[in-house]
Amino acid sequence: MAADMIISNSAEFNEKVLNSDVPVLVDFWATWCGPCKAIAPALEELSAEFAGKAKVYKVDVDDHAEIASQYGVMSIPALFVFKDGKVVDKQVGASPKAQLALMLNRAL
Repeated sequence: MAADMIISNSAEFNEKVLNSDVPVLVDFWATWCGPCKAIAPALEELSAEFAGKAKVYKVDVDDHAEIASQYGVMSIPALFVFKDGKVVDKQVGASPKAQLALMLNRAL
């Protein structure tokens, strides 16, 4: 997994997600979550395919429970699309890459 996709603290979340000038797909995940690992390659591909148009970041719910709690994340993977600092789409559970791409395209 690309290190630049990982959100490491609340300030970084605010800067990279809430203050982004492009839509952002956020994957709330954990290292012990099998379905989270299963969709990781698709997320990396989407990050490259949407470069310049949208961004993809990952938030570890164990390391950042306060961020996950703020958005009501109860099950993972939970995928949220943010635009202009607001959640515009969300999906709980592993989804095929095409579904995740559709979520991002709707936000463009």
